[in-house]
Amino acid sequence: MALHHVDLVHRPRRLRQNESIRRLVRETTLSPDDFIAPVFVIAGTNIKHEIPSMPGVYQYSIDRVQEEIDHLLAVDVSRIILFGIPKEKDSVGSDSISENGIIQQALRSIKQANPDIYAITDVCMCEYTDHGHCGIIVNDDVHNDQTLSYLQKQAVSHADAGVDMVAPSGMMDGMVAAIRYSLDEAGYETIPIMSYAVKYGSAFYGPFREAVESTPQFGDRKTYQMDPGNVREGIKEALIDEEEGADIIMVKPALAYLDVIRAVKENTLLPVACYNVSGEYSMIKAAAEKGWIDGEKVMMETLLSMKRAGADIILTYFAQEAAALL
Repeated sequence: MALHHVDLVHRPRRLRQNESIRRLVRETTLSPDDFIAPVFVIAGTNIKHEIPSMPGVYQYSIDRVQEEIDHLLAVDVSRIILFGIPKEKDSVGSDSISENGIIQQALRSIKQANPDIYAITDVCMCEYTDHGHCGIIVNDDVHNDQTLSYLQKQAVSHADAGVDMVAPSGMMDGMVAAIRYSLDEAGYETIPIMSYAVKYGSAFYGPFREAVESTPQFGDRKTYQMDPGNVREGIKEALIDEEEGADIIMVKPALAYLDVIRAVKENTLLPVACYNVSGEYSMIKAAAEKGWIDGEKVMMETLLSMKRAGADIILTYFAQEAAALL
């Protein structure tokens, strides 16, 4: 149809004509620098055990974890977060605060071999307790303040072993303030805290609990993890942790909580991280194995959605695979 010179036609497609112009005007991009890769370390020797519900993700013994580090460094992923599976668990998670605990040993080994790797540790109790809960049990529930003292000891022991950043994940009230105080008192005032500030009681964690063998032996975690229906409470939790001294605020899970990532981003000046959790990873892997979706494209699109929602940092089991494509 011929158009008169006075007609105004909006043509956004002018900026979509080819890949060069699309890349030039792209609003949101991904980089290997956006990713933190979770790494699972298990007690024992010569272990590389694929987690059945998480294809391509492994538990490594300390003597073999360098294999994973090498693969990550080869695609420019140099930030990791460590999770430990100890040889023995007890009611108070003793391994978590031991100088010779699984994480403490792994940290010393990894940092000695890779001084430039940026090592973050999960600071929580669930991987180390025989009951699978995130703290000290009193009257069939996690006792908040008794748990804080263990988190303080755990964080300092990780710092003693060479950690670069600690990431408390138990959703205990006051955990950031308690850990900040203990680190400062021990002379580790430069070690930052990435707080799992907005962590929901989610069904998406199932494969992870298999990975670290931390399924609760009774009850659930609803008394300390957040109700999935709440957004304002998430902002409240984020602002409390910011006030207590957190350096980075995390939202977990990510894909089903993009609105929460955006809301937190709009209410804090701190960097915002999100955790692309195990269930989100496994769903994509399972559908891709069935041939129902293009796994690589869906992976990249979902990661991009997290960045677009406002995440500055993405913890993801896709880190190595995604970085290789970038």
